[in-house]
Amino acid sequence: MALNLTRRKFLQTASLAAASAAMSGCFARQANASTPFVKKPFTAPGSFAGTKTAVGGVCEMCFWRCQLVGKVRDGKLVKLEGNPKSIDNGQSICARGNAGVKLLYDPDRLKFPMKNVGKRGAPEWKRISWTEALDECATKLKAVVDKHGPQGIAIFPHGSSAKYPMTFFENVVGTPNNSEASFFQCRGIRDTAYVATLGVAPGENVDMANAKAIFLLGGHFGENVHVSHLKRYLKGLENGAKLIVVDPRFSASVSKADIWVKIKPGTDTAFLLAIMNYLIKEGKYDKKYVAEHGKGFDEFSKGIAHATLKWAAKTCDVPEKQIKQVADMLAANAPNVSIHPGRHVSWHGNDFQRERALACLTGLLGAIGVKGGFVAGKGPKTGKAGWPKPMAEHAEKFALHKMAKVYKFSPPGTPTDLIRNAAVTGKPYAIKGFVAWGQNPIQTVPDQALTIKMLEQMDFVMVCDVMPTDITMYADILLPESSYLERYDHIQKGTQWNFADPHQQFISARMPLVSPTAADHERKESVWIMNELAKRMGYGEHIKVKSAEDMINTMLKDANLTIEQLVKEDGIHLQPGVDPYGKALDVEFHSAELAEAGYPAIPTYVPVPEPPKGFARLVYGRAPMHTFNRTQNNTWLHNEMPINPVWLNDECAKKMGLKDGDTIELVNQDGVKSRTSSVVKVTPGIRKDTVYTAHGYGTMNKAMTVGVGAGIDDQSLITKVAVDPETGAHGMRNNFVKFIKNGKVLSIPA
Repeated sequence: MALNLTRRKFLQTASLAAASAAMSGCFARQANASTPFVKKPFTAPGSFAGTKTAVGGVCEMCFWRCQLVGKVRDGKLVKLEGNPKSIDNGQSICARGNAGVKLLYDPDRLKFPMKNVGKRGAPEWKRISWTEALDECATKLKAVVDKHGPQGIAIFPHGSSAKYPMTFFENVVGTPNNSEASFFQCRGIRDTAYVATLGVAPGENVDMANAKAIFLLGGHFGENVHVSHLKRYLKGLENGAKLIVVDPRFSASVSKADIWVKIKPGTDTAFLLAIMNYLIKEGKYDKKYVAEHGKGFDEFSKGIAHATLKWAAKTCDVPEKQIKQVADMLAANAPNVSIHPGRHVSWHGNDFQRERALACLTGLLGAIGVKGGFVAGKGPKTGKAGWPKPMAEHAEKFALHKMAKVYKFSPPGTPTDLIRNAAVTGKPYAIKGFVAWGQNPIQTVPDQALTIKMLEQMDFVMVCDVMPTDITMYADILLPESSYLERYDHIQKGTQWNFADPHQQFISARMPLVSPTAADHERKESVWIMNELAKRMGYGEHIKVKSAEDMINTMLKDANLTIEQLVKEDGIHLQPGVDPYGKALDVEFHSAELAEAGYPAIPTYVPVPEPPKGFARLVYGRAPMHTFNRTQNNTWLHNEMPINPVWLNDECAKKMGLKDGDTIELVNQDGVKSRTSSVVKVTPGIRKDTVYTAHGYGTMNKAMTVGVGAGIDDQSLITKVAVDPETGAHGMRNNFVKFIKNGKVLSIPA
């Protein structure tokens, strides 16, 4: 990171093309180096002789799902581009989107159904047929249901192709034990907190492109690349929006900020309470909006009266005048301010309260339904397809958090720790069957030892994935899935990214850009796999769609579309849109529902553990060229960032005798050492009590020949588990580390 990058310099170069610049540079270098399919000279995108354009691509290198076209020659995909017709990402895709080609042809990909004839965690694989694999999966899972009931199975799904299997196990089999990392280790807290406050899940629906000020807690935009989201952000900055970033680290976002609040980790809620208390005391809030749409405002204002600027300054370790500066800047630009809800919010185990505070600040400023504020686009409607719900009531009855009457604001599914603990203890019931579909809980869930203990006690473990991630090491039967470039499975819809443009809506569907069949593998798509499994388990009567293609056509029917018609329209159907502005939302400043459930009725600051002497808090985030662990084996992306440097404050490093680039290991407060090493990044751009690294490195599985052992697995050091009391979701930034160099443990000075 260039610490001397000024906002002006950034704006001179910033655009989505700039956001993709590193990507195209990466691509060009790689193409010139060794990639055999690129002919010289490297000409403009899409201009290869004899190359056909395949439409209908929807990316899944991350979860933003940009619309793609593929350049195909002799049946091989040679390049991916943004679909020129897209009103979402347009022609821009990120580094990861470009590198989807390397995922498609990764020689380490799973190719055939495999049976583990060794031990879980130390597998020995035997190739078997699909018939043998499905027969064994069905027999073993049915045996679990017969002996322990439907609740005896747990499923850990992730990604669009996992939805069909997930709803089969939930609705047809009847298991409630579904834990999605996207909810319980990422954004679920945000969604339920906003629902409790504003009545809607927020997504990332802030109108940054038309804002006068943008407020971020964390928010590593540029390191976290979601194309249309970045377009909004960059357009807002180009239009002159003020940027406030609250972060203990000099992130990519901070490099463009007007105000950087170098906050002490875990104290964000105190910071927000002080801002709101100040705005109320000074009469600088939107009195009209609060009067018309605020609920429990008097109780709220009394309840946060203790949160003075002085109190927050001491709590958050930031200057009192800076908190006032932030509050005044927000008030001066209200209501056209984007109070960003965040995305990955599972930080400290007090996160529901922080998200509640963000939603209340949005309401206090009247920044709802107005330009620059909290505004959701009004997208088109499509239909549904999938499984009926004959066992939904059973799943509800045996949901662990409802049986224990805890985590009353849980996201959909069951909190991960309740599943793990029930599996390990057998109480309140046994969980003996495990299914992972596209999720790698070894890398997503804290306390790896407990996750492995859960897996070891299972009667049967089935894993379906594209790549041999760490969780596949624990499978009894391993099933190879088609990639997102080879299958139907998802409808993407929405509006144009900038609400200042003419209002439009779009509908696209993921279609294969290349054939899923080839002589060297036997991969299948999820609908086929699950239908075959359902038949063998005795649930065939509930099958409603014959294939993924049939499922997509069924869903498109309500929009009077078909796959055939979408192809004729170059993969994207456009239609007139609707003005998204003008919709106000009620704000539950004081929530009677929360109070009745036994939780704080107004946003409340809950202190988090302090770093022990000699340790610093371990925080983590994203890198622009990786989506956590799932892209670690991609050679193009690995080439750009093969390991994850560990950020350390320069003054601390000097006292510790560490230099930039030194090879180090980490050890946490419980004495757990990192399995692998990385290098130290010495910088003044981080607090002394905090170290930072990118998440997803340090793959264990040797079958991932590129990513194995590269960098440090931060998740392996998160052994102290915090659980958010309202939601049951994890907080994962309450662990602390020291450095190890040449076998010597180095304490971190205060």
